[in-house]
Amino acid sequence: MPTRGPDEHFSDRLIQAYEKMLERTRLRIDQAEHDLPHMQERVAEAREKAVELGELSREEAERVSEYLKRDLRDAAEYMVESGRELRDWWRFDMGLIEERMLELFTDVADRTRLELDRLAARARATGMRHTGEITAPGILKCTGCGREMHFKRTGHIPPCPSCHGTEFQRSPKP
Repeated sequence: MPTRGPDEHFSDRLIQAYEKMLERTRLRIDQAEHDLPHMQERVAEAREKAVELGELSREEAERVSEYLKRDLRDAAEYMVESGRELRDWWRFDMGLIEERMLELFTDVADRTRLELDRLAARARATGMRHTGEITAPGILKCTGCGREMHFKRTGHIPPCPSCHGTEFQRSPKP
C-alpha cells in the first residue's frame, strides 16, 4: 500500500472539516426554529467553532466555509430554478452517496432555499471551481474540454484527467 504524503493528509483534514462544518450549520439552523435561517450566518458560526476548537487554522476555516457556501448556493439555485430535487442535481444513484452526507446536505439546502434564491444571481457569477478546492457530491464539467468529473462524496478537485485543466463548473441540469 503506498504511503500517504503530507498533502493528502492536509486534503483529508479539509474534507473532514467541510463535512463537520456542514453538520454544525444544520444544527444551528435546527436551533433557530423561530426565524428564517440565514445560511451565511450559520456557516460563519460553524467556521468560528472549527477555529475555536483548534480543528482548523483561521485561513483553513475561511477556505472550507467558502467551499461549503458555494456548494449550498448551487444546490439551492438548482432546486429553485428547476423545481426538482437534489437527487436530480447529483444525477447518479443516491445509494452511492454516504447516508450521513446526503442527510446533512439535503437538510441544509432545503432549509436555506429562500435565502439562496436571493443569492442565485451572485452564485452564477462566482460558480467557478478550481483544482485543489473541495467540492460536494455532484458533477463538475471542465471548462477546457467539457469532460465531466463525478464526485460521489465530498472531495478535493483534481486536474482534468483529459486536458489537465484546472477550472470547472457545476454541470447544469441533466
